[in-house]
Amino acid sequence: MLWGWIGFVISLGTALLAFGRSRAPGGFYDADVYGMTPRSHRRYAAIALAFTLAFTATLVVVRNASLVFWLLASAVLFDLFYLTSYLRGAHEDDA
Repeated sequence: MLWGWIGFVISLGTALLAFGRSRAPGGFYDADVYGMTPRSHRRYAAIALAFTLAFTATLVVVRNASLVFWLLASAVLFDLFYLTSYLRGAHEDDA
C-alpha cells in the first residue's frame, strides 16, 4: 500500500513539474535543440496525470500489490525519461 502512495506522489509531482514547465517558453537547448516545447511538456503532464489516476485506482479499487509494483516501475521509468529529456544541457562539441 505504501508503494502506491509513493507512486501517487511521484506521478503528481511530475505532472505539476511538467505543467509548470509548459507555461515557460523554454531556453535554447531544451526548446530548440532537444525539442522540449511547451506542447511536449503538456503531453508529459497529461501522461503523468494518467499515472496519478492509475495509482489512485490501485489504492482505492484494485488493491493488487503486484500491479502497483509494475505501475511504479513504469512511472519511475517515465519520470526518468522526462527528467533527462530537458536537463541534459550543452554537449562539449556545442560549447
